[in-house]
Amino acid sequence: MVGYDPEARCVSTVEAAAAGSASGLVTRVLISPLDVIKIRFQLQIEQLSSRNPGAKYHGILQAVQRIFQEEGLAAFWKGHVPAQFLSVGYGAVQFMAFESLTKLVHNVTSYNARDSFVHFVCGGLAACTATVAVQPVDTLRTRFAAQGEPKIYRNLRHAVLTMYQTEGPRTFYRGLTPTIVAIFPYAGLQFSFYNILQQFSEWVIPAEGKKGGNVKNLVCGSCAGIISKTLTYPFDVFKKRLQVGGFERARAAFGQVRVYRGLLDCMRQIMREEGPGGFFKGLSPSLLKAAVSTGLVFFWYELFCSLLCALKNTDGTRRQEG
Repeated sequence: MVGYDPEARCVSTVEAAAAGSASGLVTRVLISPLDVIKIRFQLQIEQLSSRNPGAKYHGILQAVQRIFQEEGLAAFWKGHVPAQFLSVGYGAVQFMAFESLTKLVHNVTSYNARDSFVHFVCGGLAACTATVAVQPVDTLRTRFAAQGEPKIYRNLRHAVLTMYQTEGPRTFYRGLTPTIVAIFPYAGLQFSFYNILQQFSEWVIPAEGKKGGNVKNLVCGSCAGIISKTLTYPFDVFKKRLQVGGFERARAAFGQVRVYRGLLDCMRQIMREEGPGGFFKGLSPSLLKAAVSTGLVFFWYELFCSLLCALKNTDGTRRQEG
């Protein structure tokens, strides 16, 4: 169902956008706590270890307990409103662009639209398009998830006005360069490995055992998410560090803060002060989040597309009978 298939086509580009939006919305509600923990880990300068007395967070369970004790249950959904705008907008643009690009490949070139390499290229381009469209919302989401108590931003409107007045319009695109550099291979690998794993499952599982299609979509999506996230993770750390630039006062409660002049300076400082391990801070919650979120995104997308197909087929049958 993911990608253009001339032999089994029943979802339009607009319907793909609607299914992508719904998929992003449902998934975001479920994975928000993991996202908050991941961002806190990525932004912590100190080593993520209980042996480091200056480190606020040591591990996933310790971070959950500390955030809950200090900030309450609602802290795990900090920045949820901009995050929902991000997920809904990103899901719509990404899947709409992916369906359109794979259809274009089928109509204009000699490549098979179901080929894994085509899915890699189209998936990367679709994600870049979606990223540029929603980057300001992503920056807002990161700021909300990163701020401690007392809060710097009271609500979304206050955050937008404050950032615009004090830092200028370019602040909403902080971290865009590492995001674009990372998102193309990350999303491309997601779509490519999802396609490969789907084909592999069809080869392994006999025809009579293919009733659990939804579970298969979930498993294939989760595996694709883990592989792609591991290979591209350092750029996610760079993006988060750059997005909170100019936000040092709100970060004081979490430990040391740093000012980065750009992507290369960020890479140099992390390597010098934190070592190679600094590039993979927050990897464990990030992999958990990638497995859950990617699996759920593809699961819900396939499910919503199937429902739309079923509704269209039902309407078509009724019209024929009428």
